[in-house]
Order: sequence, then C-alpha cells, then structure tokens
Amino acid sequence: MLDLRLLDRSQNRLLDTSWQLTVTEPGAWTDPSDCTHDASWIEATVPGTAATALAAAGLFDPRTPDPLHTKDIWYHTRIEATPRGRYRLVSLGLATICEAWIDGTPILISDDMFTAHDVALDLDGPAELTFCFRALTPHLTRKGPRARWRTHLADDAGLRLVRTTLLGHMPGWCPSIHAVGPWRPIALIAETVVTVEDVRLDASLEEDGTGQLSASLRLAQDKIADTAFIRCAGWSAPLERSEDGGVRARMLLPGIEPWWPHTHGTAYLHPVELVIGDRVHPLGRVGFRRIEVDRGPNGDGFGLIINGVPVFCRGAVWTNADLLRLPCDRDSYLPFLERARDAHMNMLRIGGTMAPEGPAFFDLCDELGLLVWMDFPFANFDYPAQDDAFAETVARETRDLMRSIGSAPSLVIVCGGSEVYQQGAMMGLPEERWRGPLTTRILPDCVSAARADVTYVENAPSGGALPFLPNAGIAHYYGVGAYRRPLEDARRAEVRFAAECLAFSNVPEHADLPGGGAPGHDPEWKRGVPRDRGAGWDFEDVRDHYVTTLYGISALDLRYGDASAYLDHGRAAVAEVMEATFAEWRRPASPCRGALVWTLQDLAKGAGWGVLDVDGAPKSAWYALKRAFRPLKVCVTDEGNNGLDIHLHNDTQDAQEVRVEIMCLRDGRLAVASGDATMTLAAHDACTVAATELIGSFFDVTYAFRFGPPSHDVVHVRLSDPQSGATLDEAFHFPIGRARIIPGATLTATVHSGPDDTFWLDVETDRFAQSVAIADTGFLPDDNWFHLAPGNAKRVRLAPRAAIDAQARPTGDIRALGGVPVAYSAA
Repeated sequence: MLDLRLLDRSQNRLLDTSWQLTVTEPGAWTDPSDCTHDASWIEATVPGTAATALAAAGLFDPRTPDPLHTKDIWYHTRIEATPRGRYRLVSLGLATICEAWIDGTPILISDDMFTAHDVALDLDGPAELTFCFRALTPHLTRKGPRARWRTHLADDAGLRLVRTTLLGHMPGWCPSIHAVGPWRPIALIAETVVTVEDVRLDASLEEDGTGQLSASLRLAQDKIADTAFIRCAGWSAPLERSEDGGVRARMLLPGIEPWWPHTHGTAYLHPVELVIGDRVHPLGRVGFRRIEVDRGPNGDGFGLIINGVPVFCRGAVWTNADLLRLPCDRDSYLPFLERARDAHMNMLRIGGTMAPEGPAFFDLCDELGLLVWMDFPFANFDYPAQDDAFAETVARETRDLMRSIGSAPSLVIVCGGSEVYQQGAMMGLPEERWRGPLTTRILPDCVSAARADVTYVENAPSGGALPFLPNAGIAHYYGVGAYRRPLEDARRAEVRFAAECLAFSNVPEHADLPGGGAPGHDPEWKRGVPRDRGAGWDFEDVRDHYVTTLYGISALDLRYGDASAYLDHGRAAVAEVMEATFAEWRRPASPCRGALVWTLQDLAKGAGWGVLDVDGAPKSAWYALKRAFRPLKVCVTDEGNNGLDIHLHNDTQDAQEVRVEIMCLRDGRLAVASGDATMTLAAHDACTVAATELIGSFFDVTYAFRFGPPSHDVVHVRLSDPQSGATLDEAFHFPIGRARIIPGATLTATVHSGPDDTFWLDVETDRFAQSVAIADTGFLPDDNWFHLAPGNAKRVRLAPRAAIDAQARPTGDIRALGGVPVAYSAA
C-alpha cells in the first residue's frame, strides 16, 4: 500500500480537482450512465463529507440534521491523466457503502468505512471518475447471526453488521450527522513516480539507552537496492534483501535521545531517510521509547512504565475535531491537541464509539509528547466475529489502520473496543458469551504483527471479576459523576486505571442561546446537554447534584432565582470535583495509575461533556485539570484523624528544590497556624508530608477531633521557588466545607503589558476568594476558576483570542463565586 505521506503533493492528480455532489433517492440511478448533470449538482470538497457540502450550499442544518443514510449520494469529477499510462487510485476511507467507476467502468466496491483501497488503472487521457455512496438504511435490515444482547447506545441494531462509525447514530450523545462520503484522502498517482512502498519502521529502546531501528520497504526499481542505505541520527545501515522480495536494514544507535511524554521529558523524534546515490527520500520519523505494563503485586493493577519510569497517565477521551467534516488534516487537529498539551495532559484516548483518526493526528501527538490510547471502532454491540466474512473484513481494516499509523511513538495502547464486555456482562450473560475471538484473537493478532511495541488491552472496561468493577484492570469510573457518589468514593472504589471518568454537562464560557433563550429547560439549551438514551436524567442533573452537595444550595432554586449564578456554581462545582478527584488518585499511596476524563471536546454547541467547547475554547473543567495535571504539583487529601496529607509530585527529569508553606485561615484571612519547609524533590518522584510536620506541633487541620468550634475554615498550601519566591503551585482544603466560606472578598485586578503585546493580570484579595473567574471577550486567561488566598498576588497571563483586532487591549471583569464583578482595563 502506498503511504501518501511519502509522496510529493504535486504528484497527486486529484489534488486540485473540482468535485460535484448530488443526492438521489435510493436506487434512482444504477450507474453513471443514469447521471444527469443539471443544477442539482453542488460543489464538494474531497476529502470531506456530504454533510459539509450540503451545509455549505444551505441544504443541511447541523443543529437539526436530516438523515443522510436514507439517500444515495453521488460524487463526480473529471481527471487528467497526462501522460498516458499506468496509474494507482488510492482511497484511504469511503463512508460507507460505495461503488466507483472510471468512464462508466466499475473499479471498486467498498462496504467498510475504515478500509483503504489501492486500485491499478490504465488511463489514456481525460476520464470521468464517479463515486456513489449508497443509502445505508437498507443494509441495516440484512440478516446476520443473532445478537446475544442489545444496546440502547445506538439507534439501530443493524449497525453491528456494518463497518461504519457510531458517530451520528447515538441519540443524546451527539447530533445525528451521518458520516457519508470520501471522508479520507483520495489520490491518483502515476506508477512512474513511485519509489518506495510498504514502508515499515520499528524503533525500540534498550535498558542501557541503545536504540534499535529496523526498516523494511519495497523499491520500485530493484536494481538500485545494492547501492541504497538507511540513515538515522548520524548512523547508517545498508539495505539487504528480505525473504518477501523487499529490502530491509537494521541498526543500533547507542546513547540515542529517547522519546518521552512531554510531562516527563522531551519528545525527541529522529528522521529516517533512504539514500540512493545522491538522492535522499524521507521515510518518516521515529521515537525511541520502551513501554512496560505494571500489573501490581496481585495482578489487578494497570500502569505504564515508560523508559523505566512509572508514568501517571492523565488526559481525556478524544471525540472529533469537527463532527460535520470529520477532518484528518493537521490544521484541524492542532488547536485541540495544543489545548491538551497546555493542560498538562499526557494521554488521549480515541474511543470505540468514535472514528479512527488520520496520520496527522499521530504525527502531532508524536511532536507534542502526547501518549495515545486507541480503541478499535467497536462498542457495546455483540459483533458477529464467528462469521468468516466479518472476521476477514475486520482483519483487513485493522491492518489498514495500523499501517496508516506507522511507527508513531505516541501510540502506546490499542484496545479491542469500548464496553462490549460490559454490555454483555450487565445483561447477566456468562463470560464465554461476551468474551470471544474478536478481542482475544483477531484484533491482537493484527496488532502483534504490525506493532510489537504497543500494549494490547482486550476491552475497556475489563480485568476484574466483572469487567465493569473499577477495582481491577481497566475501569470506566462514574461513581463520582453519573452515579452521584460522594467525593470519597474516588478512594473507596480503588480505581486502578480509568479509561474514562468524570462525565458532566460542562457549561461553556459563553452560554448565550440563539434567539435570546435562557439556559435551563429551554429546548435549545437542552439540545446541547448530553444524556444516556432511556435514562430519566441527563448530565446537567449530575452537575446540579454536586452544586447542591458542595455548596449546600438547591441548584433548582438557584436556577429559578438567578440563572447567571446557577451557571457559575455549575462551572465551579465541576472544577472542584475534577481537582479533588485527581488529588486523590495522584497521591503516592493510591493504586490508581491513570485516568482519562470523558471527554476532551464537545461534538456540538452547548453544555456538553467536553472540557473544551466545540470551537476549542476552555471551560472551567479544563482549567481545573490544567492545575490538577501539573508535572510539578502539590495537592492535599483529608485523612481524618490522621490529619491533612500534603502530596508533592515532580514528574520532570530534573530534581527540584522547593519551599512548602501551609497556612490555616480563620474567616479566610487570619492565620491561626502556619509552617514551612524547604526540600528537594528527586526527578520522576513523589512524596507525602503530614501538615503537622510543617506546623511543628499538633493542630486539628482537618477538624476531625472537633475539640470545640472550628478554628479555621480554609487551609492554603503553597509550593514556591525558594530562590525567587515565585509560586509554583497551590492547594486548598476546606475543613468545614465549601458551603461555609464567607463571601464578600474584595478583589483588585491590575493589567500589565509585556514585550510582544503580551498582557498580565495581577489579582489580589483581602480574604480568601472562592472560584475566581475572569471574563474577557478579547483575551483568554491561562488560569481561571481558581481559589485565591490573601497575601500573595496571582499573576495570570492574558493571550489574545484568535479573531480579535491586533490593537485590542484587555478589558473585562473578575469575580469570586457569589461575589460582585470587579472591572479591569488596560491603560
């Protein structure tokens, strides 16, 4: 198979081709001879989806989408084949039932959205290329092996028999925008320009720091093999002939710079080149890293060890860069992936309910130092893996998918899908009914053949006495969250690795509605609130539960009386839950070795699961995770009669000297106990210090002994640089609860300008200020929804939003939860 990344873009004869699209009733046209080129044809973009083209023409509303799987959708273009000769038509993804013709002659039939096609063509001049994406609906009623269980996740049980994404078919999760069209690139390449194909690069890292690189490929002109060699990082190795008719090379690279997740080091990438005489052909980039899995002393754990260092994996579940377009280009991915990196996330999971992502996604994760957990696109259904034709289809698409990813060092875990085991087990079926050849043989065999360096997980969740129990293996943990358990449940559940967790309806920064509607039960608002199909509640109800739990106020009464305060309390509540839960899971004594929040970004406008809205703007949860995920981190946990534990983390490659201070505040301002210590945190290490060690004597920091009325209501722990005094991180504890915080803090905010049109906001308070929010239409703060203690100004960087005037200056307001906004403006 050709790797289009290895070819010059100018070699693609379809790159600048003009495409047209039209929609017909199913079966109205049999083949291109029936096509009528009249005004019903509209412009289309390839790669792209029919929904994108129709929306651009004003014929499709993404908010209230018409079904596209009930129609036949035709694509047409005219291609120039000059000079005449042998060509290859390469398609990397056609969604979903597709036929294609050249000048009316059939060239391919595809019934798998995830399969690539490489078709040889003899062309002697201009030609007509036509694709028809047949209506999917008739195929959903075809007969197949009887399902042993059903799921409410998707809107049609027949989807278990068709290889297409579940995106657009999950009511309550996302709009019903059906994936139809050439969603992945199509290229027409003259065979005379093909130099190499079937390129495979395998990189690994030995314990002594030596890199191993193996390269195999096929050369179009076999006679040049004897003079060719592979080069990487200053080392080279000659090509040798292999048994399969190709060529290969192997080399050792002593002392090579390894690839690390960005939280733990530098993501070093090394170009690999094929040298033939005086010609150099780039083959890709590799990262040298070593992956091991720590299952714990009893085999129930799951933790990654990268290059010999245990790594706490934290991040989110990736959805899609644009549900309408299903893009696969670098520019579409980059804003979301940079937001993930900036929030100190080091892992993203592509879930089985989503669609596989293109090579550019993995290229960017390689560069940004983001680990990738990738599910294969299977979720909840009882898939007919015993059917030979289905098994072969799955094997073919899996090989294609793994080939498209190549040697990406970011890919560390591949998984047989999402909640297949859970769905069957929750129906009361025995293990032999829900654990079968798809996840135990077909998929892992394809993975081991393609990438022996990655870890395979059968399913998420899986691993315990029942697959959905969180205290063993891989969990989907929603005790804190959908099941409305108290925050203490995060410890009680003994989570080992949460492949997804903490789903809330996260309120976006701007909650305005079309037509001036108000958030709440306005139908337009509720359209953007996710829910599980068939449930009598939605994820806004979950958020409201924690508003009431944390602040002792009825979310319903708050929404009735003050909609703005209702939204602010919702934003604050999810931020608090995120930080408190990860403080629990990151503590050194926790059995948890990783957790991924559901989800990174919204699939539609509104208060969705995403910690980023559909346009990539951060929500309160994103800011909370950014604090919770810091590589150099302080957090606290209430240990009851054992007092307050202070946990210090240093994920970086360098030892860090730090100063730790604690201050217990009465009425949020008067220090009644304090202490500090200076210590050195070793590289890639964490430790726990008791609060009383810093104070130097007994003090009821957590108010567990209750000897009389509480002496304080806030505990502030500050981590700073002992040389400069600069704050590195902070943590807060509320011994008598967040609801007892005295409101009315007086905030001041001053804007300062720096070089290159940078701006900083210095924020101060006269007493503890809870969940301080910055609102600025022109600038984005690098921290928000944070707590603020008196005595130390907090400096927040303000970055211009992408769409503002270059001459704009920060102007906005800052407010504490329940407080009065205070305006600020640059001079």
